[in-house]
Amino acid sequence: MLDLLQRELIYLWYYFTLQLRQIFSYWVLGMVLGSAISVFAKSSIHAAFRSLGNKKLGPLGLGLASILGIASPLCMYGTIPLAASFYRSGIREDWLAAFMMSSILLNPQLIVYSGALGTEALLIRILTCFLCGMLAGLLVRIFYRDRSFFDFHGFDAPESRDTDPNLLLRFLKNLGRNVKATGPYFLIGILLSALFQRYVPAEFMTGLFGGNEAFGVLMAATIGVPLYACGGGTIPLLQQWLADGMGMGSATAFMLTGPATKITNLGALKIVLGFRRFMLYLAFVMAFALGSGLVVDLLL
Repeated sequence: MLDLLQRELIYLWYYFTLQLRQIFSYWVLGMVLGSAISVFAKSSIHAAFRSLGNKKLGPLGLGLASILGIASPLCMYGTIPLAASFYRSGIREDWLAAFMMSSILLNPQLIVYSGALGTEALLIRILTCFLCGMLAGLLVRIFYRDRSFFDFHGFDAPESRDTDPNLLLRFLKNLGRNVKATGPYFLIGILLSALFQRYVPAEFMTGLFGGNEAFGVLMAATIGVPLYACGGGTIPLLQQWLADGMGMGSATAFMLTGPATKITNLGALKIVLGFRRFMLYLAFVMAFALGSGLVVDLLL
């Protein structure tokens, strides 16, 4: 019995270290890039969005808002007070919707992490997140033209924690916070990937996520809701699932519903949306994820 346990631990350690070697450099690069943007470029990104004011840019404004949301390194609890300050400075609500939606789905760190999934998955992730932000803003523009969509009452501008006068120390402190916040989830994701590699047959994953395209996309969109905890933690799982036969459409759906329904993001959004608009948000996310997954499978 002891020999069997030791053998299984050796197998798990092998799979764990194999996965770690494959993805560790992406995680480190993501941490470094994310902290660099947060310390040296965050203010410029947000100033660029604020400078748009209430200009009449049409769809271009939604596109710019979605891009700047992706470029913003803030989490959702940091984005909402920032969005409140944008709102008070005259930024349109449809642009805010595009900015917040894409900010939920993607950030510079997660872009780097996703490079471990391959160029195709990375480009699909960036494009679908960008389009999801634009569509969210467009729907707010159409259906909430004459009424308010957000309730930012009581939210003040976020306080920056990057205040050390020494730029190097400011960067290192931010990097340390990022590592502390994402490191445990990253290691848990690799451990779960090792467990899948050892105990879940590849044929099962192919049947679940790759055999029937529509069913696979639906399953991936559904499990993205409870399973997603941190972007870095899900990349090892996705990498293994894709290797085991997961369809790209299913991966797309998972990459959309996961961050969009992350529990901390939902808690923050519920505050500013209210129950009815919050339910509309969930319906929109699921519909867009399913549609995007099916389109990706159809095109590929």
